[in-house]
Amino acid sequence: MLSRVDRNGYRSAPSANIDNYRSFVDHELLDEIRGLAKGLSEVRICHVNSTAAGGGVAELLNCALPLLQSLDMQVEWRLMRSSPTFFMVTKEIHNALQGSQVDLTQEAQRLYLDHNRETAEHLDDYDVYIVHDPQPAALRHFAGGRNARWIWRCHIDTADPAPSVWSFLRPYVQEHDAAVFTLDQFVPHDLQMNRLALIPPAIDPLGTKNLDLPREICRHVVANAGLDLDRPILLQVSRFDPWKDPLGVIKAYQMVKQQIPEVQLVLVGVLAGDDPQGWSILDSVNQVAGHDPDLFVFTNLNGAGNLEVNAFQHVADIVIQKSIKEAFGLVVSEALWKGAPMVAGRTGGIPMQFPDEYQRYLVDSVEACADGILDLLEHAEIRAAFGSAGQEHVRQHFLLPRLVRDELALIRNVLEREKAA
Repeated sequence: MLSRVDRNGYRSAPSANIDNYRSFVDHELLDEIRGLAKGLSEVRICHVNSTAAGGGVAELLNCALPLLQSLDMQVEWRLMRSSPTFFMVTKEIHNALQGSQVDLTQEAQRLYLDHNRETAEHLDDYDVYIVHDPQPAALRHFAGGRNARWIWRCHIDTADPAPSVWSFLRPYVQEHDAAVFTLDQFVPHDLQMNRLALIPPAIDPLGTKNLDLPREICRHVVANAGLDLDRPILLQVSRFDPWKDPLGVIKAYQMVKQQIPEVQLVLVGVLAGDDPQGWSILDSVNQVAGHDPDLFVFTNLNGAGNLEVNAFQHVADIVIQKSIKEAFGLVVSEALWKGAPMVAGRTGGIPMQFPDEYQRYLVDSVEACADGILDLLEHAEIRAAFGSAGQEHVRQHFLLPRLVRDELALIRNVLEREKAA
């Protein structure tokens, strides 16, 4: 029920040298990471999640693990092997934790627990397990006495979970030694844990998706995709997920097009193996896009990989992330890192990524989204200043070394508490 993610499979492996980050972050941070890594060099760490590609967790692990291994840490990554039925259940759990009123049937609960039990039976021994999101949240319950520390890392907005589903999941979460959330507001009020940590995600400036590519290469990639470089380009990059509101983005674009007919919209969507709902959302998007020659839809399955996303984010006049719920949204930092101005949903972890002086481009409706796009299209000087401020904000707060430092500090804290107990 488990599969290994080998180091050769990491997309960001070429950047796995901490000295390569010296041009992005303070040297003191890199020295702190070295010290933490040295102190944990004998600790065997295992990350567990449900997919190797197509989501934010996979993005983070693909970036962070090669860097940690380059520091001689014993860090490995395991995937839950499962079935489409299991992922349908966990998608329901995911939506319920984000506020959808979902009730899990007894059969769904049994299926979820059975898969976690079977996965736990095949889990090798480590000193620290970090399990990501709801899919493997019950592993700790079934793993038995391993003399290990367990950390549950929640990457979604759990500020207002559906009561029945959260009541089912909460006892399994509380068996962990620590839980990690992106924001304090995401911690459910009745969660009782010995250790809570707030650690926002981050992006890898040396990963393929975030490298500073020559502008001509980016323009060539975008032109080859069929876009007209002489006309405004709007872009949203995200999973095909109702919480990302791709249909709302299309409506906002259509409102903008009434005033600026030459505008174009690109939707680059990710289809992940643990998200069966994505296909139905893609079908809905394609039904609308098929009637508009200026609306382009690409996926990770038809050639829109990290390089293409990078190019689109560099070239787009405005990047959109009109999420309804969003625990963080790596694509926000990705776009801002490339100097792109943004209009985004005022939700979850998105506002923390926006520079204070540009919070007015956080929106709560389709109409506000369209207004923000129009305002930015009409003011080139604001777009340029926004892009510069956004890039600096990401550099200070949301680059990979900061995330690695925070997570290593948490692991050390959890292990020290064990010794003190």
